[in-house]
Amino acid sequence: MADCLFCKIIAGEIPSGKVYEDEYVYAFNDISPEAPVHVLIVPKEHIASCNEITEENAEIVSKIFLAAKKIAEEKGIAEGGYRIVNNCGDDGGQTVKHLHFHLLGGRSLNWPPG
Repeated sequence: MADCLFCKIIAGEIPSGKVYEDEYVYAFNDISPEAPVHVLIVPKEHIASCNEITEENAEIVSKIFLAAKKIAEEKGIAEGGYRIVNNCGDDGGQTVKHLHFHLLGGRSLNWPPG
């Protein structure tokens, strides 16, 4: 989508701190980190939210989680543990209408988160 912030980042129109990229997924450091490691993982295909996952595009979710595992290993947080968060819709706290997952780690994370 032409007006989507994350689509523009994926296209290279807006700079990002890229940490991972493959055919399906792009990941970059969050500009307002909530933990020592805070990476956003997004599908390259524009999907607005979890509510738009279909039988046809559902495989992308597994690609995102495989990327999260690789990133956690590369960042040295896999063994100690990490959190993967998705916000869906306005009441869920989603501020960018492009499916994305937050990978957080590098410190002990509290529960409940918010």
